[in-house]
Amino acid sequence: MIAETHLRRELSFSFLQLDLYPVGEDIAALLSGGARPHIGCTVIALPRPSLTGDGSASCTSSVVNLTGHKDEALCRRAAEALCKRYGVTVTCSGGFHKDRMTPGEIREVLDALREMLEQDLVATPDTDGRASPCIC
Repeated sequence: MIAETHLRRELSFSFLQLDLYPVGEDIAALLSGGARPHIGCTVIALPRPSLTGDGSASCTSSVVNLTGHKDEALCRRAAEALCKRYGVTVTCSGGFHKDRMTPGEIREVLDALREMLEQDLVATPDTDGRASPCIC
């Protein structure tokens, strides 16, 4: 199980934050950033064995987007990575907004989230005191 965790990356033009809250054995994640953080999407990811049959972890996700919002790209990535890593149900709600984002800024946000999930969480011990490998 994960302990309450707050991760933040400063971007060249804004910030990205991912807050994780244990809910029993499950995880509620809140993703925010940009000029106007908001709730634009909610994803729930449920753990299951991969359909490849190789024993790897996978998940099934359901998504609710607000009309016109593109936040699924971030919330789904976070929910599914956490679900696969911890093998628990994960919700991720949130939103990142900046008017007229450039392709480079979009890439910067995606890279920051990837680094948070792959590097920052690997260095964060679970509540039992051991760091878990990330299978993002």
